[in-house]
Amino acid sequence: MSAFDPDQIHVPAGHFIQGRLIPAPADQAQDVLRPSDGHAYASLPMAQADLVDEAVEGAYTAWRGTDWARRPPRERARVLRRWADLVEADAPTLAPLEAVGSTRPVRDALAWDVPFTADGLRFFAEYADKLGGDVAATRTDHLGMTVAEPYGVVGAITPWNFPLVMASWKVGAALAAGNAVVLKPSELTPFSVLRLAELAVQAGVPAGIFNIVQGDGRVAGAALTRHPRIAKMTFTGSTATGAAIMAACAQHGPKPVTLELGGKSPQLVFDDAPDLERLAGVIAGAITGNAGQVCVAGSRLIVQKGIAAALVAAVAKRFAAHRPGATWDPDATLPPIISRAQALRIDAIVQRAVQAGSVSTSGGLRGNVCGTGSYYLPTLIEGVDAGNPAVLEEIFGPVLTVQTFDTEEEGLALAAHPHYGLAAGVHTANINRALRAMRALSAGTVWINRYGRSNDFVIPTGGYHQSGIGKDLGRQAVEANQRLKSVLIDFGMPG
Repeated sequence: MSAFDPDQIHVPAGHFIQGRLIPAPADQAQDVLRPSDGHAYASLPMAQADLVDEAVEGAYTAWRGTDWARRPPRERARVLRRWADLVEADAPTLAPLEAVGSTRPVRDALAWDVPFTADGLRFFAEYADKLGGDVAATRTDHLGMTVAEPYGVVGAITPWNFPLVMASWKVGAALAAGNAVVLKPSELTPFSVLRLAELAVQAGVPAGIFNIVQGDGRVAGAALTRHPRIAKMTFTGSTATGAAIMAACAQHGPKPVTLELGGKSPQLVFDDAPDLERLAGVIAGAITGNAGQVCVAGSRLIVQKGIAAALVAAVAKRFAAHRPGATWDPDATLPPIISRAQALRIDAIVQRAVQAGSVSTSGGLRGNVCGTGSYYLPTLIEGVDAGNPAVLEEIFGPVLTVQTFDTEEEGLALAAHPHYGLAAGVHTANINRALRAMRALSAGTVWINRYGRSNDFVIPTGGYHQSGIGKDLGRQAVEANQRLKSVLIDFGMPG
């Protein structure tokens, strides 16, 4: 599918509770806009605290009343694999539904988002019977062990930039571990996950084990986080919201959290990096993919002076080649910004960066691309220092700052950020230098001579410092959805 008519997409609307769609009264709904053209294409029910309570209590009842947590782990795995198969087969429906209301071009949703979602569910399925606890070394007349058990009901809040993928990370790991889930997607991209939930029930996930409540963070998100039946929270989004969730979990629990938060990731390039043209493509793609609306976006280019001018020119050439357009436009290469407010925020940071003494050499806010959608052309900002707003603040748009250095030590110092530590890239032909940089960089993920995730789900993702706590993906994601019970058996007594 290279294109589709956005007005012909069926949008499932409502909450998903106890295995079915629940409509809401019209007075509890708000319009949802398509980012590509600003058109109000659907109505979103906004959950109040009482409906969140209903969803959580229903999830707890299902978790206690069905055999999901007690089911043999390989049977849970079979259900998750069936779910993944249904997701993959449903790509002609899921991909346009994902694209129409988000920033994900339909060709990318077909080629990556839907297959990645399905493969992620398969990965978590295979861990269902792999993490059960350990036998401990004790006295010979004792048996000591730890037993892994699910928490119960896990609360999840997912962002708008990759709606299906982020939901699968949260829900797949939690269900593989035997939990029930209540998910609140972003109110900006709320609909594709409803189809995901319908497919879960078709695959055999018991009704009430996977639920969705729609709404905003102020009401629905807060009610979910504070609910006494929610035993664990997982969230991907901004650092400020993550801090608020962590505080609420401490006050209304305490309960554990997994937080993947903001980033301001460096791409550190040394003058021996091979193949300048290929490298320019990597650098540009790391900040223009999804129009820079990626938590791990490589937003800070830090390049050794000897190759700086040539590399920046090659990156600028790739920036200029982008064609903005709607997510259903097969010829577009740059998707929209999620909202007008976010586009204006991006532009405000760029303007403050220029006022602070930097030079914006390309790009900027563009209107009238597709109706009233908001698009921001890829932007280079040069002449910045460490205190420049474009260097310090997470912009979440296609804006790349450029800093240069002479020595390895200077480059590593520039790569450090006072707040964030989500990801980093290192480009060099010297393996010793690459490993020194890997050790020196304070980031949860370091890519060497590449930038961006692969399909190796076994590699966890998560940040340092204000970029988060805990890990998504990998066995660590499943372990984060289990709690350990210690057991000691004395069989030395006669009996």
